Amino acid sequence: MKSRQPARSLSKKGIQRIYGTSFTEGNTVTLVWKDKESFQGIFHAVRKAKKIICLQFYIFRDDETGRELSDILKEKARQGVAVYVIYDHFGSLFTPRSFWQGLRENGVQIRASRPFRWTMPFHYVHRDHRKLIIIDGIRAFTGGINIANEYRGYHRLKKKTGWRDTGIFLEGPIVTRLTAEFRKSWEIWKGEPFSFDREAKARPAGLPVLPIFSSSARSRRRLRKLLYYSINTAQESIYLTTAYFIPSRRMVQILETAVSRGVDVKLLLPGKSDVSAAYYAGRAFFSRLLRAGIEIHTFSGVILHAKTSVFDTVWSIIGSANLDFQSLRRNDEGNVGIMDRGFGEQMKEIFFDDLSRSEKITLEQWRKRPMRQKIMEHLFALFRRRL
Repeated sequence: MKSRQPARSLSKKGIQRIYGTSFTEGNTVTLVWKDKESFQGIFHAVRKAKKIICLQFYIFRDDETGRELSDILKEKARQGVAVYVIYDHFGSLFTPRSFWQGLRENGVQIRASRPFRWTMPFHYVHRDHRKLIIIDGIRAFTGGINIANEYRGYHRLKKKTGWRDTGIFLEGPIVTRLTAEFRKSWEIWKGEPFSFDREAKARPAGLPVLPIFSSSARSRRRLRKLLYYSINTAQESIYLTTAYFIPSRRMVQILETAVSRGVDVKLLLPGKSDVSAAYYAGRAFFSRLLRAGIEIHTFSGVILHAKTSVFDTVWSIIGSANLDFQSLRRNDEGNVGIMDRGFGEQMKEIFFDDLSRSEKITLEQWRKRPMRQKIMEHLFALFRRRL
């Protein structure tokens, strides 16, 4: 028999109290979750910039997708638009210096975040995993995609589907707060200070958005507290999509507790992954989760790279953070939360559309998996804090 605790509903007030930051009201948000739509929107927005472009990406590759965006940035810089780019040193390790030099020669200002230092080699495990674009201080994009062919589905000889990812365009006062986040990162990595104080106007029928950025031990702790609060407070449903799932013991426990009080908990995870070690380490938890009544679905076809959460169809989180040790305790991450039932319904619809292209794993089926797979799971689970 399922036990029910006294109901506490998710609310802006409760989220603000836990996270310690207020929502920004009056914003327009537009979801993009189809590979070509995301990049068409990004390229279009960058081409329309008139004063300033700020980009921050974990991976920025020297491939067809990266070169197309870099050509647009070069052209905008030659037109007099101020262009600032931050790339993660590890994530873009194989992007050649000549690529960055070509951008600099055309007036683009560039900084590398989290560079390797011989004096602090172990700090290289901390990565800037954020994905952020700001255009003229009035429009922004964030989400899970990186600037590389696999996210776009680009292939020279044939049509190809890009990785399944989710992004969001935002307009309104939230963009001012996201610009401040970018400026903070820019100055941390020794970029010359810049100011751009154009305020985006609030819309009367706009949505409340919470910036959820983490770049320090304290802010990562706040991110974890917010996730735990959201799971613990949900009364109806928890729909989690993540590319890399290596939960802490505490997260497993609170997901189990959510099911025990009657909450519908569903996980959407990759059916195949670009990081095999993380893939197997996460699957080591499946037996316990399935026994607790948590539904697990694995996405079929292309690689799933999205990172989204929907709680009670009213509170949604979209961004770069995965449900793993690396994202929640080491990386710099960028997310936004939206408190709105209409938006939550859209998120739920996309989630169930993804489920229609996924395989549901049953406990009986899972127990019959090959011994080799079990060995891989237990082996990589030993290193789950290193993945």
